[in-house]
Amino acid sequence: MELKSVNSSNLKAVGYDPENSTLQIEFLNGGLYEYYNVPESIYKGLMAASSHGSYFDQYIKKGGYRYKKLR
Repeated sequence: MELKSVNSSNLKAVGYDPENSTLQIEFLNGGLYEYYNVPESIYKGLMAASSHGSYFDQYIKKGGYRYKKLR
């Protein structure tokens, strides 16, 4: 999955696989997480948000998506 860099105080890069509805987020601290069953509209909202970190917190972290820490 290709990750795209984002300008954020918390997130480093974001990737999305529409076939599997899987979102990957790399944090500035080096952590890489994969979130499952994430609608493409959430990914697009994250990429368009004025604050990627706030959007992530409100719609993804608090959205209850299953996730796995990859590193």
